[in-house]
Amino acid sequence: MIVTLTLNPALHVGYRSGRVGLGRANEVSQVSYWPGGRGLAVARTLHTFGHEVVAAGLAGGASGEVIRAELARAGVATQFTPIAADSRQVLEVTDDATGAVTTFREPAPYITTEELGRLAADYRALMTDATAAVLCGSLPAGLPAETYGSLASYAADAGVPVVLDAAGRALWHGAARRPALVIPEPPARDPAGLLASGVGGVALLLPEAVRVVTAQARWRASLAAGSGRSRDALVAGFVPGIALGWSWPDMLRHAVALMAAVRAAGEVDLDAYEAVVPQVAVKKTG
Repeated sequence: MIVTLTLNPALHVGYRSGRVGLGRANEVSQVSYWPGGRGLAVARTLHTFGHEVVAAGLAGGASGEVIRAELARAGVATQFTPIAADSRQVLEVTDDATGAVTTFREPAPYITTEELGRLAADYRALMTDATAAVLCGSLPAGLPAETYGSLASYAADAGVPVVLDAAGRALWHGAARRPALVIPEPPARDPAGLLASGVGGVALLLPEAVRVVTAQARWRASLAAGSGRSRDALVAGFVPGIALGWSWPDMLRHAVALMAAVRAAGEVDLDAYEAVVPQVAVKKTG
């Protein structure tokens, strides 16, 4: 069982309007809802490939209930720790006349010390049956930068490999607990310091390629023509290999093929994936 942890999920609300104007009433022709957050997109992608996955994290209020419901509708099992505050919402307004999308992002909810303690207990219980843990995304208000480090330690105590996708101090605190793979943001970060902290490997998403750097070697695979640069797909592409012990070149090939096959967050064209996999060339560069 793969566990993805999303500490700052969002309920995305999509509005479509024939023409959007500021300072006046706008008629909405269509409303849609979907769960947002990198860990949730990773969980949906892994589910599409038939992996047993549980989407965990923090969720509260009416927004949290809709996030749970939408994931259940997609067939993804969830185990969110409840919080008192409402999970944030992201409003995306599409102007059908121009195609322009205007986004409004609510601030993250504040997480109390008691809620963090309950999350830690729930997460440690999940580690009993986990084959891999995915820690990714921003930290909501109230959570210290050390949070990912603590969660990575709990996984290590249970013998569970960790994939960490983070930025800033949260990244470095997590890396100090020696996860199997780190995907830093921004990608231009020199991986030497991360490798020195003991991580198994560093994956870097570059404009036209993905690189993997370990203490022993380096590999590079070019992105397929027309591929998006979805970090969700990149993270999801490495997770099965981390859980099952694939070689780094095989993991890199899978991740790059998945990036070419993703159609939207958590949505993958499996036929496109199968077609692209044999075309991905992985080169050893060092």
